[in-house]
Amino acid sequence: MNITIARKVLDTIKEYNRIIIFRHFRPDGDAVGSTKGLQRILQLSFPEKEIVLQNCDFSDYLSFLGGEEPLYSEDFYKDALGIVIDTATAKRVSNQNFSLCNKIIKIDHHIDVEAYGDINWVEDERCSSCELITAFYNAMSDELKIDKEAATYLYTGLVTDSGRFRFREVSGETMRLAGLLLDQGIDTDILYANLYMKDFEEFKFQGYVLNNIKITANGVAYIHIDKSTMENFGLTLEQASACVSYMDSIKNSLIWIAFIDTDKEDEIRVRLRSRFVTVNSIAEKYEGGGHACASGATVHNKEQMNALLDEADKLLGEYKKANIGWL
Repeated sequence: MNITIARKVLDTIKEYNRIIIFRHFRPDGDAVGSTKGLQRILQLSFPEKEIVLQNCDFSDYLSFLGGEEPLYSEDFYKDALGIVIDTATAKRVSNQNFSLCNKIIKIDHHIDVEAYGDINWVEDERCSSCELITAFYNAMSDELKIDKEAATYLYTGLVTDSGRFRFREVSGETMRLAGLLLDQGIDTDILYANLYMKDFEEFKFQGYVLNNIKITANGVAYIHIDKSTMENFGLTLEQASACVSYMDSIKNSLIWIAFIDTDKEDEIRVRLRSRFVTVNSIAEKYEGGGHACASGATVHNKEQMNALLDEADKLLGEYKKANIGWL
């Protein structure tokens, strides 16, 4: 890890009495886990400081981790240090009042496309921002404190963003840091129950997805979940979006995509996943981005949806012609 910048981040934290932590909108386990984990570490380490989370949207799926503070007025931000975690670009920050902070630190593990902080700490080889925050604690453990609560937050993001330690970014360092967190006494039975137990309607929805997956000529697996389907199964946007994982084991389909209608009439959420093939360049063309093999985007009509699919199909066809060893 970059010890020099880690030191700079800690020294900057020490300079401020008020620290406000932010994340991206549509939060996942890594966004929630890394922000709540860092908040707890800093609260334990600097009890005299005011350390709050300020975000404008929340996750029902992750509500078992607890809530966040209500939003404060704009004046609250002006003399504070803002720390934005797990967010590649400024426009994806859930609470745009982050820009009012006196100084901004960006901490992230996505491909670095925008240095919007006064301090920008990006390590895109990490499997998650929770891994980076855990490494930060580990490197500065003579000055920082951790407990079971903080470890639970961080382990949640570590597990979810690594695909339960299956993704290519998982390293020996990832597993050593996971062990450090487990040593704090995390109740993994309760954690995994909250993460992976499903309502019966979700199982029926999974059957619907498996019966309605489509495959392009070169092997891109995809599905479009419209509002009526979500209503029929009583699903939230988060639950519907999880369907992208149902397509991850189809032989010859190295790219799989879920299109999910949102509450906005002209907005369709896109979740892109892949094996071997780099897909974030496609996401970036459609108001998104992310990792090489796991990205998100937004399209606004079926024409854009079909255009994105065509690009993915062409990309996969080119990959298959130029490479061997894929399944």
